Amino acid sequence: MNVKKFTAPTSREALRKVREALGPDAVILSNRAVDGTVEILALAGDDAAALAPHSSDSPMSAPAPHLDLAPASPAAEAAPSLVAHPAAPVLRTTPRPAPAVPRAPTRPAAAPAPAIDMDRISSMVAEAVASAKASAAAEMTSMMSELRAMRGMMETQLNELAFASTQQREPHKTVVLREMLAAGFSASLARYLTDKLPATRDGAEALQWIRTVLARNINAMSNEDALLEQGGVFALVGPTGVGKTTTTAKLAARCVMRHGPEKLALITTDAYRIGAHEQLRIYGKILGVMVHSVKDEADLRIALNELKNKHTVLIDTVGVSQRDQMVAEQVAMLQGVGTDVQRILCMNATSTQETLSEVVRAYQGSGLAGAIITKLDEAASIGSALDVVIRHKLRLFYASNGQRVPEDLHLADPAALVERAFGGQAAPKYGDAELPLLVAGAAQDPMLREVRFG
Repeated sequence: MNVKKFTAPTSREALRKVREALGPDAVILSNRAVDGTVEILALAGDDAAALAPHSSDSPMSAPAPHLDLAPASPAAEAAPSLVAHPAAPVLRTTPRPAPAVPRAPTRPAAAPAPAIDMDRISSMVAEAVASAKASAAAEMTSMMSELRAMRGMMETQLNELAFASTQQREPHKTVVLREMLAAGFSASLARYLTDKLPATRDGAEALQWIRTVLARNINAMSNEDALLEQGGVFALVGPTGVGKTTTTAKLAARCVMRHGPEKLALITTDAYRIGAHEQLRIYGKILGVMVHSVKDEADLRIALNELKNKHTVLIDTVGVSQRDQMVAEQVAMLQGVGTDVQRILCMNATSTQETLSEVVRAYQGSGLAGAIITKLDEAASIGSALDVVIRHKLRLFYASNGQRVPEDLHLADPAALVERAFGGQAAPKYGDAELPLLVAGAAQDPMLREVRFG
């Protein structure tokens, strides 16, 4: 019998030495602590099997079980114990009793571990993270919407209370606000100017101050020589039915009367409406001016190149809704011909302020040269058109009030237009109880910061 002794600072190190020297089938005979170290007596598995009886009838004839010499647990390190093989006698080398440590059972051979699909795991983790982010973003968006709605409601209520108090303290502001809303001006402009009113108790004096400020902020062309004498290429743009063709004919008549028909050329891009080209051709025949028809950017480029010796070229464009994609295509065509084409927007005075604002934003492009207000004779109030001109800082060239060519086209007179806006409305549309709600709901327009008061 070949018994060997192993010492180490810890049980884990001692067991490792046993495994390296005697193999995994070694039998631990004793395990004790000696002078701060751990001492183990062990026997090889083959030597232990030789000590057992070989009779087939004896229950001890079974081969020694497999011993797993895995590192001991921390509890085993703290309390060294004796491990004995069942087929061999236990040898004690000290009279002190030591607690027995049960021998670890033999473990069956481990099955091969299944392969781990890291790509699938990564995909699942990414999906979970994306789902969590989307859920959090949706909750945050919903919460912010609720907060904005709550803030708007509180601001509206506070504004109502504040304006109700103002009505009692400064009744002249109520008079001005009611008159501006009745004239067609927006609630945002009316509120802004009302807040800037100088101290006065006279409603008529306050209203006169408002008219003066409005007229001062309408950028009108004071002398048409700046347009007719300078010449150039001008394109009249705007939605369907605003009077572009008739306005083109009126401008053409003014040019012919000043420079003669040989200095003017007319171009139409309206190949969609039936008879649109013929309408302008009739006007051209009356004026003695040739009318050219183009279909696309290439045709327009060729036509402008042939007409570059003309003093003035007027282009009548096809009417397109401000919400149509063709608006952007039309603006791009006029900007891409290699010639400085000045776009003049025709604005229908009968349209609402919201509609006209949409039209300006759609046809703005890189910038409008100016605007012409049409159909003044058909509008019940023109405050909406003047409101858009003021807020969008448009240069106002002419105002058209009829179908006669060229009589019904006039230079824009700011004072006359403002007087027309306030003088043509019917009875006030809103009562004193409704004014706080209208003013409270009016959003602050950053465009109004450039309004001039002096």
